[in-house]
Amino acid sequence: MADIAFLLLIFYLVSTTMNVDSGLQRMLPPYIDPSEQQQTNKVNKRNTLLVFVDAHDRLMVQSQIAQVEDLNGIVKEFILNPQDREDMPEKVMEKIDLIGEYPVGKGLVSLQNDRATSYDMYMRVQNELVRAFNELRDDLAADKFGRKFDELSDDEKKAIQTAIPLRISEAEPRDMTGGKK
Repeated sequence: MADIAFLLLIFYLVSTTMNVDSGLQRMLPPYIDPSEQQQTNKVNKRNTLLVFVDAHDRLMVQSQIAQVEDLNGIVKEFILNPQDREDMPEKVMEKIDLIGEYPVGKGLVSLQNDRATSYDMYMRVQNELVRAFNELRDDLAADKFGRKFDELSDDEKKAIQTAIPLRISEAEPRDMTGGKK
């Protein structure tokens, strides 16, 4: 009886698959020695879109109240800077394989939230930010290759990702409520 139970246990261990948790895909910044940090933290203010969610789930973009539904359009305009405005991100012409010369923006979306921000609001903001970048990539892929981003080859995807890099920075959450929720 013990042998059969042991064999069944082994069978279930071998044949069962474990669920793998999936989370937000974010690339962490490289480690910077604190003594060198002051020199490398120089990001031009015009290249940063500040997005903040407070403890009451209010969204602020560049210190202006905004709606989550509007965030997608705001981010897309910021990243593309179609009118080459001086208060929006700089662009640098880069030679990208399969695309050629393309103006790559230096835009960075900086997201910060209060510790008391609801998880639902946090995820809604995250989804809108990523959706904006995905739509920009889909548009460029359709323009350059005639297909959506997901349908491209690995080399074509790499070219589109180089042209429109996903730059979302998450700052340490603030505690604006004094520890009370």
